[in-house]
Amino acid sequence: MRTFDGYRRGINFGGWLSQCGFDYTEQRYSTFITEADIERIAGWGLDHVRVPVDYNVIQNDDGSFIESGWKHIDDAVDWCGKHGLKLVIDLHRTAGYSFGEKDRATFFESKPHQDMFVKLWQEMARRYAKYSDRVSFELLNEVTERSMAEPWNRIIARTVAAIREISKDVKIIYGGIGYSSIYGTTLLEAPADENIVFTFHCYSPHIFTHQAAHWERNIPKDYRIEYPGDISVYRRDAAKYNYGSVEELELVDGSFSSDFFEKLFAPALEVAEKFDVPLYCGEYGAIDNADPQSTLRWITDINAANEKFGIPRALWTYKQMDFGLIGDHYAPVRERIIEHL
Repeated sequence: MRTFDGYRRGINFGGWLSQCGFDYTEQRYSTFITEADIERIAGWGLDHVRVPVDYNVIQNDDGSFIESGWKHIDDAVDWCGKHGLKLVIDLHRTAGYSFGEKDRATFFESKPHQDMFVKLWQEMARRYAKYSDRVSFELLNEVTERSMAEPWNRIIARTVAAIREISKDVKIIYGGIGYSSIYGTTLLEAPADENIVFTFHCYSPHIFTHQAAHWERNIPKDYRIEYPGDISVYRRDAAKYNYGSVEELELVDGSFSSDFFEKLFAPALEVAEKFDVPLYCGEYGAIDNADPQSTLRWITDINAANEKFGIPRALWTYKQMDFGLIGDHYAPVRERIIEHL
């Protein structure tokens, strides 16, 4: 399997140009992330950032573009270039689809929405593919349902071909269904060329990384669990609250360790070997309800597996969003976490 060269240790900028709730404003775009944050991350020794972008920051619903929104991506590209970081531009939401609104997804059946998507990515290529040595494109964040797998493969093929009309060498990243799950990579078709990267996200075990998440309905808001913890408790509670995959907990033999993640990654690694395509773990992390020392142990284990297989990754996330590394919650272990990213 080939590697995603130049990318190894990164972090996400969730909540800047994406998932802003009611705060899609110029004030937020101009202050949530600044050049000082890029400089700080470079000082940590990381090599890239992943920047989620919602389509409505840069594209109107009639398909026209919003120049003031593109300026903020321009800033990210310029700042990263100045401070020696690479950049993944991730389309986190597109017209007709958001991973958080799967019951209202029209994108996979709507030709007008798909046309807007292709138009956006061609514009992205016109603006940023000239920086292909340090900028990569991630087509869409976290496709959810199994029924979306076949139309998603068709949309991928069309969009890759459209980008390749403009750039032959910019890296194009995409994942499969199940919220960019490891399983989802097994449903992706063979990549069109050597500049494709398959991505997956890993928040396993979910009952640890999303313990008592305020948007989840199934679990008490005071629920807490440590990592590595007692596997029998993990299995019991995952089943009790219908929270995450009980099946993947069967991969644990005795107690959690980096071996759990090595087994978990196996299907994606098989796909990567089959197609000789690089892998990228575009998101991983633990909610700030989790005990900081447990989070440090979890990050240490998952990245021991990533290192073993040469998989680059980007922590979710830098600031706020219930996972923010620079928040007070992680102050006691932040420096040690950064060492293990």
